[in-house]
Amino acid sequence: MTTTLPAGQTAPGVDGLDAMLDQACRTLALPTIRDRYAEIAESSMRQQASYRTFLLELLEAEVDHRDERRRTRLVREAKFRRSKRIEDFDFSANPNVTPRDHHHTHRTCLGRRRAAALPDRRLRHRQTHLLVRIGTAIAEAGLKVRYITTANSVNELSEAADEKQLTKVYARYDRVDLLCLDEFGYLELDKAGARLLFQLFTDRDERRAIAIATNAPFSEWPKTFTDQRFSRAIVDWMTFKANIIETGSQSYRVHGTQARLRDQA
Repeated sequence: MTTTLPAGQTAPGVDGLDAMLDQACRTLALPTIRDRYAEIAESSMRQQASYRTFLLELLEAEVDHRDERRRTRLVREAKFRRSKRIEDFDFSANPNVTPRDHHHTHRTCLGRRRAAALPDRRLRHRQTHLLVRIGTAIAEAGLKVRYITTANSVNELSEAADEKQLTKVYARYDRVDLLCLDEFGYLELDKAGARLLFQLFTDRDERRAIAIATNAPFSEWPKTFTDQRFSRAIVDWMTFKANIIETGSQSYRVHGTQARLRDQA
């Protein structure tokens, strides 16, 4: 195909074309294509690829980079205390937890995304390590996750109630696909705090996922909820169609320390 230019007009040189491509990519917000089009063009010429194949490679590179940036942003916005991924979890150090448990939990949270209403998606863990790893995997899959300790969550809700902003704060929680509540067994709630937390749970019922890490068995939850009605209601709510993972009583950190000491002996 040939293009006829108007009289007196000459085609731009290579430098001019590069400048025009650079500007077009900036205008269309295509940073990966801007950075890699020359590299991909040279590869396509060596392989004698068609124009369609060349264009597809450019667009795939842009899409892949955007997906990676989105995953990174979602993990950052989850506000985990530390970075932990399920691939680094030592299942042999905790035989009560299996890769199948993780895969089932992962599918459970992702499944909620594909339907308007599914059965409850609630989890109970006794290890922060596993909670963070599962939350990270869900964020990397493209869902919005928020990590927060139960105490901080109740404090946030209590302050919102005092400032008449409770509806707005609940709405912010509702935009999160998976809410990770840590340290569930480390506090005692008064009636007002228990009511706020219970409302958070029921607002997400059958629509959003909740993951809870607790060091206390269900029999000890009345210590957290001084109002026994809320304690029974939340236990019933949590155990209905929940995916419960018992990680055992030994601390993951203690296990790691013992292993290092054995290696040094």
